[in-house]
Amino acid sequence: MVKKRYIIRAILIVLGLILALAVAFVAEQYYRWHICNFRAKDGQPQSIYVYPGASTDSVLNLLRERYDISSETDLKLHIRYFIFHYPEPGYYLFDAQVGDREVIERLKYGRQTPIRLTWNNFVRTREDLAGKIAGRLQMDSVTLLHYLEDDAFLATYGLNKETSRCLFIPNTYEVYWNISPEQLFERMNREYNYFWNEERRAKADSIGLSPVEIAIVASIVEGESTNKSELPIIASLYLNRVRKGMHLQACPTVKYAVGDFKLRRILYRHLAVDSPYNTYKYPGLPPGPIRCPSPVTLDIVLNAPKTNYLYMCANPERNNTHIFSSVFSNHVNAARQYRHVMDTIQW
Repeated sequence: MVKKRYIIRAILIVLGLILALAVAFVAEQYYRWHICNFRAKDGQPQSIYVYPGASTDSVLNLLRERYDISSETDLKLHIRYFIFHYPEPGYYLFDAQVGDREVIERLKYGRQTPIRLTWNNFVRTREDLAGKIAGRLQMDSVTLLHYLEDDAFLATYGLNKETSRCLFIPNTYEVYWNISPEQLFERMNREYNYFWNEERRAKADSIGLSPVEIAIVASIVEGESTNKSELPIIASLYLNRVRKGMHLQACPTVKYAVGDFKLRRILYRHLAVDSPYNTYKYPGLPPGPIRCPSPVTLDIVLNAPKTNYLYMCANPERNNTHIFSSVFSNHVNAARQYRHVMDTIQW
């Protein structure tokens, strides 16, 4: 009887040990799978770019460079059990401590981290825009530039190569790193239509201009002054000139036509440049914007005050302001004073 009790006790102890080992194994697997098997070597979140055709081993080697892996055995077990054969291309940002599940499932199903794509109103040309955007994405700038200049493709958005930049309103957007050019244009078109809502389109109609034409005016307004307080008046002035069918005679368009955005003084030889962007030579609006105008400036043009101003000249006091005139003779006097001051400066 005593012997029997010893046998039962031994069996219970063995069973208890087996159960304890099983619980420990399950607990470890749960911890490695759900909580942490990867620990960043520098204690910071880590990012990787997975290119098309990359193998699972090559991606894991990238992670090994950045993380200490607590259990390679558990990782291999999880990879095999959850049938992780190859990673999906994309940009991935992982926490400083991460379990196998998040790594495997995100790479397996392509659950990427969005890229923050930003550009401002200092982007002037199509080449600038293509370089700025492609520099953050998998696509190359030459490919994107092709789309920005493909009139047949752009016609689906009511644009052409000269106006294609109007679609790209400066802001910060979240997109996937391996977004295609077609997908990027679709995204920008959604953002464009979101900005150009019914209210803004109605304001543009009341001015007698299309959203694209408003963007062209806004790009000129931004090029005229860094003094934000003057922008509404400058917008009013150019809208007055557009309504009257006058030559805009905007110096920023001459800089664009010449291709030298650092010009500090416009000379007569610059005014003679034969370009549709030279608004001293050709009346009306240029064929496209001279930069990607900001949403703020687009709204400034849409809400420009009513004035009689038709002329503007940099203030001879060189205080980053302008003298505005509605009478040409007053403008001539202001311009004469400004030229006198400029002639005394050593360039």
